Amino acid sequence: MTRTILLGVCATLLMLTARPCARAQTAEGPASGAFADAAGSVGGLGPVLMPVPQSGMSIRDAWRCGGWIMWVLAGGSVIGLALILYLFGTLRTSQMAPPSLLSELLMHVKSGDLATARRACEVRSSPLARIALAAFDHLRNTTASEPALLRADVEAEGVRQAEAIQGETQLLLDLSVIAPMLGLLGTVMGMLKAFGSVATDVASAKPVVLAAGISQAIVTTIFGLLVAIPAMVAYAYFRRRASRQIAALEAASTALVTAVASRFER
Repeated sequence: MTRTILLGVCATLLMLTARPCARAQTAEGPASGAFADAAGSVGGLGPVLMPVPQSGMSIRDAWRCGGWIMWVLAGGSVIGLALILYLFGTLRTSQMAPPSLLSELLMHVKSGDLATARRACEVRSSPLARIALAAFDHLRNTTASEPALLRADVEAEGVRQAEAIQGETQLLLDLSVIAPMLGLLGTVMGMLKAFGSVATDVASAKPVVLAAGISQAIVTTIFGLLVAIPAMVAYAYFRRRASRQIAALEAASTALVTAVASRFER
């Protein structure tokens, strides 16, 4: 009888302990099956498909990490693109020293028709036209013109036009210098954000806060360089292009001044 009671108690205990184990196996069934499949694959030398963690960040995430400095860099990139398109359209011989305008001015000067030459300069505005207007103003404002004074006035106007041409390309150089400085400012702000919490309270420093600050530091530096490097390359190109246009403008101005001086020395 006692043996029967003991067997009944043991059976009851086994049933009570078996129910939680069955529930745990039911909850962990998919995971256990996955591990079993993986183990089976390893045992059978088959391919093991493990989940690959995704790394990196999207452009939107990088923009969010960079903060307000990203908007300033975006504005600088738009200004740089507009300058590049503008210089492509203006730094041409047809815009600086048009050969057709030079031929027309030389024809009118040789015929002595300065009024028509002046109107042609006013209609077709260009650096060459402004230099020619300086020569015509000198002849109109002086009774007895001297070639040396005429050349001095023309050279002064030519220097102003050359500085204006070089000044337009100088804007690209300014942008290429300012953009990395903005990136450096973002770097300093990001590092301050990252380690400011550590300096305040070591216990409250979280890896998420550190990662956000370091991300801002890296992102702003990268975007600052992405704006500065193309601007510097464009400046190097347009600087040489502007030098060639200034040389062509000097040659055209010299031909015009020579024609004016020889015409009115007679």
